[in-house]
Amino acid sequence: MQNSLSDRLAQCYSGAVYDVLRERGMTDTILPHAIKGVDPKKKLAGQIWTCSGVIDTTLTKDESMLSWTGMLSEAPSDSVIICQPNDGTIAHMGELSAEVLKYKGVRGYIVDGGCRDVDFIIDLEFPVFCKYKTPSDVVSRWKVKTMGDPIKIGNLVINSGDYVIGDIDGVVIIPSEIAEEVVKEVEEYINTENSLRKEILSGVDPKEAYLKYRIF
Repeated sequence: MQNSLSDRLAQCYSGAVYDVLRERGMTDTILPHAIKGVDPKKKLAGQIWTCSGVIDTTLTKDESMLSWTGMLSEAPSDSVIICQPNDGTIAHMGELSAEVLKYKGVRGYIVDGGCRDVDFIIDLEFPVFCKYKTPSDVVSRWKVKTMGDPIKIGNLVINSGDYVIGDIDGVVIIPSEIAEEVVKEVEEYINTENSLRKEILSGVDPKEAYLKYRIF
């Protein structure tokens, strides 16, 4: 059975993906450095589904929770959710939500905001990337505004259908229209890198190895 593009991307790493995109003249492909995995050992890769939200302190508990659980219900299986919460004060992911998403087959969650219940999420082995941690949650304070529409994080416009890879080094976005080509080039890059590594470890001079393979 042929691996999906998401599965193939999951076998890559962010540095190699960035290098391939850089060779294509694309250098603005990385999410802000503050967005990191709550578990540095967890890698995240797949096709993106976006959502966004806003702070609204007029919400009742039910209004906020129905908005939030509505987003959980709509999240497609096999996707990576990327959220622009337009907020830097509360958590936009927690244990029960992560458990729901994992059960649905969602590959992971990236947010330009906060997370809570981090110990539980690490034990759950559900990949979450965020900017900060806080016990404060969305109840009566935050609502979902869009689902599936373009969002902006840092300088990057992110569309549903784009691809993402995140690991201990950071998070890289791949536009959907070139994703297949990029993943293939990354696979070739990694194979070349392995060949270079073998030569280096067999005693070949680093400069000579670079001139042969043109990567390092």
